[in-house]
Amino acid sequence: MQIPDEMMGVLNESLVTQGYLAKIVSIERVEELKKEILNDHQRGLLDPDIYDGYLASFDFTCHRKFKDAQSLIIVSAPQPQIQVTFVRKEKSYPVIIPPTYSFGTDDDVENLLKAYLEPRGYRLKKVRLPEKLLAVRSGLAHYGKNNITYVKGTGSFHRPVVFISDVPCAQDDWGDPTVLDQCENCHACAKACPTDAIGSDRFRLHAERCLTFHNERPNDFPEWLSSAWHNSLVGCMVCQKVCPANKNLVQRIENGASFNLEETDLILSGVAGERLPRKTVEKLKAHGIMEYYHSLARNLRALIEK
Repeated sequence: MQIPDEMMGVLNESLVTQGYLAKIVSIERVEELKKEILNDHQRGLLDPDIYDGYLASFDFTCHRKFKDAQSLIIVSAPQPQIQVTFVRKEKSYPVIIPPTYSFGTDDDVENLLKAYLEPRGYRLKKVRLPEKLLAVRSGLAHYGKNNITYVKGTGSFHRPVVFISDVPCAQDDWGDPTVLDQCENCHACAKACPTDAIGSDRFRLHAERCLTFHNERPNDFPEWLSSAWHNSLVGCMVCQKVCPANKNLVQRIENGASFNLEETDLILSGVAGERLPRKTVEKLKAHGIMEYYHSLARNLRALIEK
């Protein structure tokens, strides 16, 4: 069996050939991630609704349930904007899904890791942890002023995914969060943000004002949120499009699924997800937006009416 450090070097080379980048950190970092989020909450840096959502979605007990857990492997996969099309009253409406929403790359990364690690006697499992924070703490990514993570070569057009593993980790590159050098004298994202979520009073995003936050929730849009600000089927692309670190990436848009008149009408009517045609559900899942079906009709209507 190879020495883990050498093994991870070879594995990283295999990942790079597929366009992926990875870091490995000690399993002890799970508790540190949990403490950091708790600390941000206690300092009033996280909106209560956002904090509750964090606790509900992250598995901070994963290391207790995975036998002989020794490490976390964080991988960044390039991901473009996807344009999907809806048809209503014989008119086509192309809309954008930002990077990070498609789960397909998670499976691709997991299959590649398993193909390399399992024959060598190691196991791994995908886990839900604070991916952005882990990516920055591990040195895989840097924060931007918009609090989105940036990776060398792919800017913010990437999706991070985390795996727990029994691969030994003698040491890691854990450190303080870092910010892109370009951000020091740049205010492009703050000036462009329509909701003033990127404030000058602190580095931490005012997430409760972020359009992404409201686009992903099932609640009605707040009254202060202008219909003119909607730009994506879920999430928001404003700060990413104006960011100089993304200047060579913003034009990369891949064509995705098309939804015919019948499918569009069903979605806009708010019909329950289980009553959608199978082919419609498959298309929504393929683009990672079935998870946000609870807000899809509202978001799509806002874009069409705009």
